[in-house]
Amino acid sequence: MKFSLLHPRVQLVTIMERIYGYGMTTTSGGNLSILDENGDMWITPAGVDKGTLKPQDIICVRPDGTIVGPHKPSSEYPFHRAIYEKRPDFRAIVHAHPPALIAFSIARQIPNTRIITQAHTVCGQVGYAPYRLPGSAELGAVIAETFTQGFDVVLLENHGVVTGGDSLLAAFQRFETLDFCARTLIQAQVLGEVHSLTDAEIALARAPGKKLATFKPTFHTSRERELRQHIIELVHRAYDQQLMTSTAGTVSARVDENSFLITPYGVDRLYLDLDDVVLIRDGQRERRKQPSRATRMHMAIYQAHPTIGAIITAQSPNATAYSVTGRSFDTRTIPESYIVLRDIPLLPYGVQFDEGKKVVKQLAKDTPVILLQNDAILTTGATLMQAFDRLEVAEFSARAVIDTMHIGELVPIGAEEVKELEAKFLS
Repeated sequence: MKFSLLHPRVQLVTIMERIYGYGMTTTSGGNLSILDENGDMWITPAGVDKGTLKPQDIICVRPDGTIVGPHKPSSEYPFHRAIYEKRPDFRAIVHAHPPALIAFSIARQIPNTRIITQAHTVCGQVGYAPYRLPGSAELGAVIAETFTQGFDVVLLENHGVVTGGDSLLAAFQRFETLDFCARTLIQAQVLGEVHSLTDAEIALARAPGKKLATFKPTFHTSRERELRQHIIELVHRAYDQQLMTSTAGTVSARVDENSFLITPYGVDRLYLDLDDVVLIRDGQRERRKQPSRATRMHMAIYQAHPTIGAIITAQSPNATAYSVTGRSFDTRTIPESYIVLRDIPLLPYGVQFDEGKKVVKQLAKDTPVILLQNDAILTTGATLMQAFDRLEVAEFSARAVIDTMHIGELVPIGAEEVKELEAKFLS
């Protein structure tokens, strides 16, 4: 889907549906806007249920202040206008009150985006605006002034968050990514000290990799077409379950001994379509497509492990909490967790950038899942479904263990019980 070609009314409703649907705002909270090239501002209305918003509910405010539409514009219209005046590079603004970011807002702490390179790349440094009366000109002034300092994301004291971008999708992705950071950090605080990436570590992740040569496919086998469909379905499911964000998460599947499919770089996970998936054959990429930056690592894994048929790397908040703290992830919680996951090693930051050499050595029949420090959880399987199941079980298990820490001490399955499980299910 070419999101930028949708009418502003449809764009605003579509993004509000995502925000409301994923529990990042309430019926009455939050507002979005788009600034048109002619100076018109399209903005969500005041007093309309966010869960039932329709394109015809969207309000257009002309440059002269004329209001077109059936409702009043959002009460926060003044700060949208103030931000656009101070940041002419912005064409869209997102404001809402996701619980995790509210927690940081009322604790008056700024979420650390340096826990994951992708998060820091998307959000950058986060600004902070002191409290002012909602809907007031004073609030607009302090927010706009904070944005003039070069921030693209601003946390509002005892209020929420505002993000801007050159498109509504860009502003939303900053908003969603910061919410992911906040949720991950809240869980990580229970586990221990959070490791923050240095400038050098972030630069390592941003270094351009070797480009793959290209080829033009002359045919698409039935197996390849089937796998494309399955990849799309599982990426969408992973996004719906908040196992991935719109900008992070990679899925690949082996087609045959010389080729595999992998998700592309820079495509919103919710809007991923069949033609976006990239075919890699004999070390070359499908022409006119940009595969995930993890392609070489996936390629190395497939070459070294012929029994692996699928690989997923994802940043689900609870599993990632282990990744950013370095805390050992004990899977001996319930039988399913240990049977599906086995022991999960944590590999040091940077191994994901050596074309998978160290990752390949760590993976084995008894080690199908690994954690990459300050990056992601990586699951493998003979099939896409097995790799996805491991991702789900890992996230559910991580959440259960972290929740346990709120109520008491974790008591793992004993050594004898583990031996019984291994004998019955893993021998």
